[in-house]
Amino acid sequence: MKQLNLQNLQNRLRNKFLKSGVKMIGPDTIYFSKDTKIGKNVTIEPYVVFGLNVKIGNNVTIKSFSYLEYCKVENKVSIGPYARIRPGVILKEGSKVGNFVEIKKSTIGKNSKINHLTYIGDTNIGKLVNVGAGTITCNYNGVKKSKTTIKDNAFIGSNSSLVAPVTIEQNSIVGAGSVITKRVKKGSLALTRTQQSEVKNYRRKRK
Repeated sequence: MKQLNLQNLQNRLRNKFLKSGVKMIGPDTIYFSKDTKIGKNVTIEPYVVFGLNVKIGNNVTIKSFSYLEYCKVENKVSIGPYARIRPGVILKEGSKVGNFVEIKKSTIGKNSKINHLTYIGDTNIGKLVNVGAGTITCNYNGVKKSKTTIKDNAFIGSNSSLVAPVTIEQNSIVGAGSVITKRVKKGSLALTRTQQSEVKNYRRKRK
């Protein structure tokens, strides 16, 4: 009986959102909570799950296999596929969260992009920031959580680790593969790499 009641609830919610103009591709695979709020001209692809306390603005696209809970999504935002939006997240207008991105307790500024393979936690990201693939904010040291701040127009290169607490000032660049532990000054390039070495005419050992 409980399973039947849950199914009936989902059917009612799906029908409500379809009637309000939400475009659902594969509505039977999309799951809502009773308090889900969705604006106008929203597209939801198959296999999306809305946990509690999710508010979606206008002109938003949520791609397949994404999970959202306790978050606010403003207008013209793109999410997924395979994105996890955890509690305390605000996605500002025009921001983009791509595939295999997890965000927790963070604000992503207007027109900022986190396109793939990234973890962002306890972070405040400004406007027009680009976060490269493989970037993580190291926000937990085993005892407490610390915050990361990335200011407007910063560029974070791929495979970077930002060790909180840390601030990346505006118009600065973090080179790919860097581990950042100190404040990066405005308009600066920060790099932490060892020098590449080569052995000429190297022959691999054979069994």
